[in-house]
Amino acid sequence: MEEDVTPGPRPAGPSRIPGPPPRRYSPCGTPTQRSCLWVTLQHGGTPWQRLRGPAPVTPVPPRPRHAPGSGGAEAVPAEKMPGTGDPRTGPVESKTEAAMSELVPEPRQKPAVPMKPMGINANLLGYIGIDTIIEQMRKKTMKTGFDFNIMVVGQSGLGKSTLVNTLFKSQVSRKSSGWNREEKIPKTVEIKAIGHVIEEGGVKMKLTVIDTPGFGDQINNENCWEPIEKYINEQYEKFLKEEVNIARKKRIPDTRVHCCLYFISPTGHSLRPLDLEFMKHLSKVVNIIPVIAKADTMTLEEKIEFKQRVRKELEVNGIEFYPQKEFDEDLEDKTENDKIRESMPFAVVGSDKEYQVNGKRVLGRKTPWGIIEVENLTHCEFALLRDFVIRTHLQDLKEVTHNIHYETYRAKRLNDNGGLPPMTTETEENHESNL
Repeated sequence: MEEDVTPGPRPAGPSRIPGPPPRRYSPCGTPTQRSCLWVTLQHGGTPWQRLRGPAPVTPVPPRPRHAPGSGGAEAVPAEKMPGTGDPRTGPVESKTEAAMSELVPEPRQKPAVPMKPMGINANLLGYIGIDTIIEQMRKKTMKTGFDFNIMVVGQSGLGKSTLVNTLFKSQVSRKSSGWNREEKIPKTVEIKAIGHVIEEGGVKMKLTVIDTPGFGDQINNENCWEPIEKYINEQYEKFLKEEVNIARKKRIPDTRVHCCLYFISPTGHSLRPLDLEFMKHLSKVVNIIPVIAKADTMTLEEKIEFKQRVRKELEVNGIEFYPQKEFDEDLEDKTENDKIRESMPFAVVGSDKEYQVNGKRVLGRKTPWGIIEVENLTHCEFALLRDFVIRTHLQDLKEVTHNIHYETYRAKRLNDNGGLPPMTTETEENHESNL
């Protein structure tokens, strides 16, 4: 028969270390373990825990509950943590866990970050977008397009129409637009303007080629530049009238001459008096770019010597050609324009025919000793002229025309007429209709 052992009073002190229930020994020495049910039945149905009283429990400070998603672990109540106490005495924290809770620092709660408003695009927050102004200007300009008006002046037979066709790689000259070979040379200088719309890479440009047939072809060429100067001033006057109108157009048509290519005959000696007089009168009202036509008729030594002589004569006579030195805005522009001025006048060759050279199709002129390649810098300077007029200085040509030559004409006209140009009959009718 097993010996009944009644549990005595528990010693005072810290909480009982959780562990297996106490073992009991039978008379035979075999250990046995009594269940809680047996103890309850022996003491009249009173639970074991009620007989010995509640055990002292060491108070545990509550751990902060972290917000979900803040990076810290969620604190779990002690009564919900498994394996923290004796099932008879209730959940109790051990000495080891109490010591660890004092050594290990509690994780700090991270500050809550406010959420971004859903209505604002996240890509635009913190980004101003000043660099997109260039893209806005590009889109606006591509919609409206460009206007560029170029004038060619020189004697007949110097290849003006061919050079313009080569410059834009299109049939844009007067002769290419239905010219009759039986047409006679006019006795006086005539002005003929041909307009085209050229599109490349989605960019549209309204190109106007102004030809001057009959210039310098007569025996008496006195004042033959006057019709050309009159035409240039008429375009300034037309633009001025559109500006001073009360209800003017949103976009004024620009027919002003932006560039004038003056063709010099390849004599190899010096400039003619007609060349000097023309450039002296028109250099103040239009951008003049002198070029030596049909440069393939001269040797390399003759070409270099002729170019130096032309530059010296222009400087002696006080003739300024584009780009003018006083219009250089900064040191970078001055350095670039100085190189261009040293190469002018450009010795060019024009051709709109293609030939096969070393397996490539090139523009050139066929001669008994070979093919002169138009775009080859060792043969001529056409590539320099094309890059100068179209690729690098086309916009500057327009700005100098508007800010310098047109403003000079505008200031003179307004001063001569008391501040406003004279009212014509057409202008008066438009003014009355607007009122």
